[in-house]
Amino acid sequence: MIAAGTRLGPYEIVSPLGAGGMGEVYKARDTRLERTVAIKVLPSHLSSSSDVRQRFEREAKTISALSHPHICALYDVGNQDGVEYLVMEYLEGETLAGRLAKGSLPLEQTLRYGIEIADALDRAHRHGIVHRDLKPGNVMLTKSGVKLLDFGLAKAMEPVTSQSSLTALPTAAVSTPLTREGTILGTFQYMAPEQLEGSEADARTDIFALGAVLYEMATGRKAFSGKSQASLIGAILKDEPSPISSLQPTSPPALDRVVKTCLAKDPDERWQSAHDVAGELKWISEGGSITGISAPVADRRKSWEKRAWGLAAVFFAAALLLGVGYIRRAPERPRILRSTLDLPPDTRLDSINVCLALSPDGRRLAMAALGADGKQRIWVRALDSLSAQPLAGTDGATFPFWSPDGRFIGFFADRKLKKTEAAGGAVQTICEAPDGRGADWSSDGTVVFTPEAYGGLARVAAGGGSSTPLEPDPGAGVSHRLPHFLPDGRHLLFFSTAPKERGIYVFDLQTRKASFLLHNEGEAHYVEPGYLAFVRERNLMVQRFDAGSLRTIGEATPIAEGVQFNAARATGGFSLAGTRLLVYQSGRGEDRQLTWLDWDGKRIGTIGEAAPFGNFKISPDGARIVAMIQGSDGGTDLWMIDAERGVRTRFTFGIGNKISPVWSPDGRQVAYAVSARVGARSWRLVLKDASGTGEEQELFSSGDPVAPVSWSPDAQTLAFRTQSSQTKSFDIWLLSVGDRKVRPFLASSANEFGGRFSPDGKWFAYVSDESGKTDLYVVPYPGSGGKWQISSGGMTPFGGLSNFAWLSNNELTYPSGEKRYAVTLAPRGQALEIGVPRAILGEVPVAGIPVTGGGTEYSASMKRFLVAAPIHGERSAPVFLVTNWAAGLLDR
Repeated sequence: MIAAGTRLGPYEIVSPLGAGGMGEVYKARDTRLERTVAIKVLPSHLSSSSDVRQRFEREAKTISALSHPHICALYDVGNQDGVEYLVMEYLEGETLAGRLAKGSLPLEQTLRYGIEIADALDRAHRHGIVHRDLKPGNVMLTKSGVKLLDFGLAKAMEPVTSQSSLTALPTAAVSTPLTREGTILGTFQYMAPEQLEGSEADARTDIFALGAVLYEMATGRKAFSGKSQASLIGAILKDEPSPISSLQPTSPPALDRVVKTCLAKDPDERWQSAHDVAGELKWISEGGSITGISAPVADRRKSWEKRAWGLAAVFFAAALLLGVGYIRRAPERPRILRSTLDLPPDTRLDSINVCLALSPDGRRLAMAALGADGKQRIWVRALDSLSAQPLAGTDGATFPFWSPDGRFIGFFADRKLKKTEAAGGAVQTICEAPDGRGADWSSDGTVVFTPEAYGGLARVAAGGGSSTPLEPDPGAGVSHRLPHFLPDGRHLLFFSTAPKERGIYVFDLQTRKASFLLHNEGEAHYVEPGYLAFVRERNLMVQRFDAGSLRTIGEATPIAEGVQFNAARATGGFSLAGTRLLVYQSGRGEDRQLTWLDWDGKRIGTIGEAAPFGNFKISPDGARIVAMIQGSDGGTDLWMIDAERGVRTRFTFGIGNKISPVWSPDGRQVAYAVSARVGARSWRLVLKDASGTGEEQELFSSGDPVAPVSWSPDAQTLAFRTQSSQTKSFDIWLLSVGDRKVRPFLASSANEFGGRFSPDGKWFAYVSDESGKTDLYVVPYPGSGGKWQISSGGMTPFGGLSNFAWLSNNELTYPSGEKRYAVTLAPRGQALEIGVPRAILGEVPVAGIPVTGGGTEYSASMKRFLVAAPIHGERSAPVFLVTNWAAGLLDR
């Protein structure tokens, strides 16, 4: 016991709060911030192990990143004279265990608390954290709802010396803490069968425990019991608890189903995510008496009704019969059903472009998904099936869309607009499309599409041929994209970046005139029988729309939260089939963890907290990282990260997206691009002091998109990528930092993408699609000379355009297919001898980290690689299916 007034670091002990298997808990005062906190002092048998202590600190850093209203916040960890302690949010209330000692909870509280616990679990699971010791004693009931305690700490405290096994259980005293070394983690009554068998716990293990907690809240009894540890374990492994409705007759049968599924012995038979459990509990809660009534209650109601009929007058009985008959004939109000859709194994959705498209009849879903082989294809899944099939010949596909009869799927790939049968078959080229940005197919066989990133719309016959502009060129730097037909086939919606009125427009194909409809930062879909659907501030909104008068009606209403949105492409991750079905991908952008890898591909450390990182660059001395991070509004800013401490500081502010940071050779400045959302010359190359002080210095402005790619070692020249509004192709230009003059360097009808100076400044490596595939090339700098192709067979899409690097003056690394390669370059007079590429970083994907997307940087000063690893490994952010989504509008 620690006496009041004792100091643990800056925290002063006030009074004891309690004790448990994981330590003693005290009320304390943070003397720096003048706030009350809770201090948990760890048992000596745990803190004495250096391995456990180090692992605990790592886990604690991860857990501290969790921010959720129903998770007790972890503020700090510390050590005072050998005493290890945690600093947590101070909570007032009672534990759920204390409340259950008084009996079961009312149904409304059971559902509310269950939803809050499931939401908290879902947030943690999405960050790769499993609780593993969920029980009523770790749930605090406060005025603001439940708070989960000790989140993930069971894993952090797990001994590394031995595996849990059943053989250790009979010898352990009942009073002995179950989390000590040599025994299974967790509390028996709430432990899943796989935990008892010593298997690895995952999110579904927490779902089993959640089911046991729900059961106890609803009934006041534990789901499993036994007179000894052995009999209790046997009950968990073999027995099924009595249905809740048999103990609580007023409990709805739907709750029985939810809990029974949570408590399935086989993890594969349980709910597969806490989000699913929360959705089911919300459905029960919203359904009220409609959710279902138990058999005993129904029997009592029938008996009462019979007596009522016998006492009622004939006229009243006849009227009542007519009323009941009418009600029975009346259609039942549709219910909103929510579920998750599993992606094909080892695939990830393309979060850059549109990737989801429901067929017109709502029976099938087309997805642009990236496979483990680094190739993106169209996958088609029938919604009444559990599997999806890839369509052959659709490599590199983006922006999938359906023909009106659902027979074909159109898409962009290889600088062309293509189509293929949804059931599989030969791929047909419709027309040229150098850099497509969305398309739609009308009932008369016309496809309207955006052929390039900048410019106007075009039309082409679905059978193929030459395309024709649909409208005059909207002007330099303006893009009309993402068209969607209205039901009459004469009008269509499209998104425009027009400087004066950026947003959604309606285009009349007969008059060839466009009219402004509404302000928005992304595309809009028309939904029968009369809605517009669009993403605004990460919410999927619907607004009534009269397709005859082409006018919106009333206010927009949210129907889904946290929807994927890419501000740079103006695309939303959703698709609808009438008012019946909605499919959407969640997330502001996928959270990734900056992770160090050695040359063998082993993880050797992480930096800071996970975030939706875009491209990033390591400073020349390896001490800092400047990284692009997507904000909650879909825009991007740059942040400066301390490579040693992981502390992140915002580097850029103000309007516009900040992209493509590049360090000066001395590490004192950072150059980057700013894309404003309004204005004629809306792109700027700017320079800012790396300390974060001072104002931005404008180097160059343009109506065409620009982005820096590399700074020459002599600090005199900044190479940048631009896309000409005239030729429509990407080129590499050079900017003289001293006099701010620019000149073309690599410019052709092909696309020249990312580029990098060699460390000695004698060579320049870049990516081009001149061969029809994106490959890596090298040219001498600054003089003229030859050109050498380094890669063959194409680099990995969405990763290869920038994920190559110089390892030294004569060695390059790049991703291709499923692997990352290194190749040696040997100058021979005026020629360059290219060595045989060799695979590096071990097996790829490396330790579950895909080589595509997220960025890979090599630190020459530290001789190691930094990657942005998805925190879900190979998985994308979840995809949700909502049935009868419009039913929710009836309540508004």
